[in-house]
Amino acid sequence: MTSDPPARRRQRGPRPVPPPAAAGNDAEYGDILAVLGQQLGEKVAEAADPRGRRKLKGIHFEYAADPRAVHDMAGGAGYSLASNWFTQLLAQLAVANSITKSQLCVFLYVAGGQVPGTGIAQYTQQEITDGLNKIAAQKGGKMMSRSTVNRAVQALCGYNWVEKAGNGRIQINVRLWFQGNSTAQQEVLAEIAERHDHDPDAFPYAVGPEGAHQEELDLDFGSDAGLRGRKRTG
Repeated sequence: MTSDPPARRRQRGPRPVPPPAAAGNDAEYGDILAVLGQQLGEKVAEAADPRGRRKLKGIHFEYAADPRAVHDMAGGAGYSLASNWFTQLLAQLAVANSITKSQLCVFLYVAGGQVPGTGIAQYTQQEITDGLNKIAAQKGGKMMSRSTVNRAVQALCGYNWVEKAGNGRIQINVRLWFQGNSTAQQEVLAEIAERHDHDPDAFPYAVGPEGAHQEELDLDFGSDAGLRGRKRTG
C-alpha cells in the first residue's frame, strides 16, 4: 500500500486582494488602504537590510478637492451661465436709460426660469405678469400690467435676446444666458440654427460685441414707449 504523495509546498506570493465591502464609499476606501499598506510593507521588507533593521514606519496620503462638489446657491432653482459681456451690457443699458425697466425685468425673470438644458422658458404672458408682481402684491405697491409685459416681450424679440417658440414657450438666446452644460448648449444652438436655415446673422447670432448692429434707444427708464425713438448708429 503506497503512501499518499507529499503535499506540494505552497508558493509564497502576494496575498489576494479582498473584495471591497458593500458598506459605502468610506468602507471601500478603508479596505483598499489596508491592502495597499500591507503590500507596501511586504515590498519594503524584502528590499530592506537583511538584518531587518529597516522598518516601514508609516504611509502618508494626501487627498485633492473633490471635483464633484456642487455650487452652494440660494434657492432650489439651480444656477445658470451668463455671458460676462452681456451682463455688463445690461448694466450699461440701464444706466444709459437705453432699456426700459419693464424690458429688463421681463428678460431677467424669463431667463431665470428656463428649463435646464433647453434654453426654453415655459411661461404665458399672464404667468410672467403674476410672477413679476408677486412681491409688489404682498406690499400693496404698484404692479406691472399684462399689456406692459406684452410690449416688453415684443421689444426683447426685436433685440434678439429672446424668441417666441409657440405654445406659451419663449426661447432665450442661449449665447447670452443658459442653464446647462456646454454639450446641451451646442445641441440647442444646432436646433436653433436649423430652424433659421443656418443664417449666421439670424437669432441667436445677431447680437454680440463684434459684428452686431449697435443701437441707441431714446427711452425713458421705466416707461413703456416700446421702440419709439429708436435710432440706428451702425
